Amino acid sequence: MHCPFCTAEDTKVIDSRLVSDGAQVRRRRECLSCHERFTTYEAAELVMPRVIKQNGSREPFNEDKLRAGFLRALEKRPVSVEAIEAEISHIKQNLRATGEREINSRVLGELVMDSLKALDKVAYVRFASVYKSFEDIAEFQAAIEGLQAEPEGSSEPDA
Repeated sequence: MHCPFCTAEDTKVIDSRLVSDGAQVRRRRECLSCHERFTTYEAAELVMPRVIKQNGSREPFNEDKLRAGFLRALEKRPVSVEAIEAEISHIKQNLRATGEREINSRVLGELVMDSLKALDKVAYVRFASVYKSFEDIAEFQAAIEGLQAEPEGSSEPDA
């Protein structure tokens, strides 16, 4: 590690500590040349796969777009921000776990729909209606009947 004060190459680590709930390592360092002390932070760089859009174009995974989709579907619904963030983290973890460098947008859409189905059925139908381009009321009815036919995996908490 280069010293930020004298640009010498030799520094030593004086102290290391976990920060940010273990997501980063804080290192206190000292330059062996000028004896100045400074702090560095280390974090794992986790590469997300690129998304292959329906038109064949490729773009980097965008967490902000994912969050916006969730928030749009969950607008005015009784779902906590913590629950939304947990689902976003779960989706990101699933994408990284595939080990793929690219992922089809359809796969991402299905992951979002599965998450929304678990969070809020109304938000699921909202998202599905746009995602699957529902043309008429029969498609809405089919989606709702599909939800009603599924066994409840977990009971929804009372508000």
